[in-house]
Amino acid sequence: MSMGTFIIYFALLLIIPMWAQSKVKGTYKKYSKIATSSRMTGAQVARKILDDNGLNNIQIEEVKGVLSDHYDPRSKVVRLSSGNFHGHSMAASAVAAHEVGHALQDAEEYAFLKFRSALVPVASFGSRSAIYIIIAGLIFNLSGLMLFGIIFMALAVLFQLVTLPVEFNASNRAMDQLVGTGIILNNEEKDTKKVLNAAALTYVAAALVAVMELMRFVFIFLNSND
Repeated sequence: MSMGTFIIYFALLLIIPMWAQSKVKGTYKKYSKIATSSRMTGAQVARKILDDNGLNNIQIEEVKGVLSDHYDPRSKVVRLSSGNFHGHSMAASAVAAHEVGHALQDAEEYAFLKFRSALVPVASFGSRSAIYIIIAGLIFNLSGLMLFGIIFMALAVLFQLVTLPVEFNASNRAMDQLVGTGIILNNEEKDTKKVLNAAALTYVAAALVAVMELMRFVFIFLNSND
């Protein structure tokens, strides 16, 4: 890899996630100022969708932070950041419905969600340790150690890739629920989709960067064994 290519490569590694985050924050900020016609808070949206789907046992909690929203499958809790928990906006409704989408997946034992959960232990190890194992293999010229690291990095990348259908499916479920329950009207669908699509960009960007890094080390490994 020439110096020019090397610089471009690392510039892309920095720019792609930054662009995705900027897109998410900009879209969220815009639509967090626009209230839905139903005027329901994010917490109310989440509760209604959960109850309408028979998931009365799942709790909703407020958490600190901005866009710290998530669904905890172990505790069976939908956690919404303060702005979305109390907000009446399109952004709050979209985010709340998306997180409930994960609860619906969990209840239905959605295949990709189960697969992603099964990958968590090895993916966690790979994301933390693979790079150090690969570098050690390079330093000590141990191709077997380097291959070992690449395998664990590949498992971490697989986790990122499996996350994509999980997130897109949760967003699709969110739109179906928001429209079907009348929480948003037809003229609000387009803007709500913008919020969900912007959020999905972060996962696409993360997966792209992960694949790029994996391929770089694969090429290094192959060249070192020529």
